[in-house]
Amino acid sequence: MPAPGAGTGAGTAAAVPAAGRRWDLLAAVLAAAAIAAAVVIGRALNGYDILHVRFPPLSAVWLPHYGPGTPAALAVAAAVVAYGPPLADRLPWRRLLLATWAAGMAWIWSLALVDGWQEGVADQLTAPNEYARPETVARFADLGHAVRTFTDHILIQTPGNWPAHIAGHPPAAILTFVGLDRAGLGGGAWAAVFCITAGGSAAVAVLVALRTLGGEERTRRAAPFLVLGPWAVWAGVSADGYFAAVAAWGLALLALAATGTARRPAVAAAGAGLLLGWALYLSYGLTLLVLPVAAVLAYAARGGRRGAVLRTAGWAAAGALPVAVAFTAAGFWWWEGYDLLHERYYQGFGGERPYGYWVWANLAVAALSAGLAAVAGTRRAVRTAWRRGAGRSSAYALAVMAVAGLACLVAADLSGLSKAETERIWLPFTLWLLPAAALLPARDHRAWLTAQAAVALVVNHLLVTSW
Repeated sequence: MPAPGAGTGAGTAAAVPAAGRRWDLLAAVLAAAAIAAAVVIGRALNGYDILHVRFPPLSAVWLPHYGPGTPAALAVAAAVVAYGPPLADRLPWRRLLLATWAAGMAWIWSLALVDGWQEGVADQLTAPNEYARPETVARFADLGHAVRTFTDHILIQTPGNWPAHIAGHPPAAILTFVGLDRAGLGGGAWAAVFCITAGGSAAVAVLVALRTLGGEERTRRAAPFLVLGPWAVWAGVSADGYFAAVAAWGLALLALAATGTARRPAVAAAGAGLLLGWALYLSYGLTLLVLPVAAVLAYAARGGRRGAVLRTAGWAAAGALPVAVAFTAAGFWWWEGYDLLHERYYQGFGGERPYGYWVWANLAVAALSAGLAAVAGTRRAVRTAWRRGAGRSSAYALAVMAVAGLACLVAADLSGLSKAETERIWLPFTLWLLPAAALLPARDHRAWLTAQAAVALVVNHLLVTSW
């Protein structure tokens, strides 16, 4: 059954005409040119050792290779290109969600295993700066003391300063992996399984949010693009894939509550607040979620549900409050941590990396992570959102959320606090660009899916990425 507010096919077609294929191709070509320029200029600058990445603009090493995941990755890509679009149209909704999650995890797993089990999966989250490293987890044996003194170890000059990723995030990030360890799931392998399973579910959350806001037509067509995005290269294995899932499910619950689709809107709104509040303690950068949150609430209010939207916002705030209260009571003050992180950022490579290069190279990296189809689709999304004449169609909902994700990227980029490594850091925002490819003409979907898969396969087989 279509979600409330589902647009008709005629309305969607009027909002997103099939014309403009040459502009789609031009957008993709320009994005590819920007990526190539970032590589060429970055490699020239890197001779001066100022960018602090080994294969600019990516945190990666040039090393053509293949591995046990190669046949699986090729098979998953071929299957999604061949069968993804028709299955997305025909499968019952719940089966489509399960199929998206399963196929997405298969894609992430196969790409990770191109580098082999040990290097590509088990060792990723136990690297020196990572969350599941045993000696770092061991520092939380006295949990209360560790949280209470967390900010004492953020700056580089402090005794026992935290590794880069721990210092660069609020304590909920490391506490997740401490919790896994205490549950008997310690070590890099279990951490990787957790992150891939959670990260793979992010695509399902996006589908739920988009269907709730605008209906099924374009939402269904977005499913194969959510599965086969180059985004998966960095979602497997990094904690940022998990962060992206928490944020996406928070937004999905918010949409369910604000539109009255949930059986118990207050419970859904409180759950959304709890997840979004947790997200703020996973990453300081996720404060930018205020933009997609505003987009969801504003979109829901268009249906004459202003009162329901205000109640949703109130319940969501109530859901987020216990998270903030718990961490503050435990001795961690969010703003103090952010201020100290800002100082540490400029103590390290962040203070040396040139803004003039990264302010545009970061966007080239985002184009690479989202894929050329998402770039072309985002062009259409901006145009569709600007028109504001599509009512509550699935195309318009998809466009609004893609523009909100793009706004997050631009804000993070201009801040100067995201210089390099954005292929990983921006996963929670890049995720919302992937469905924009569904705005492209349906007859071109298989070609664009092939392009998405090709980008991921080329990157993963020519480079060894750091995440």
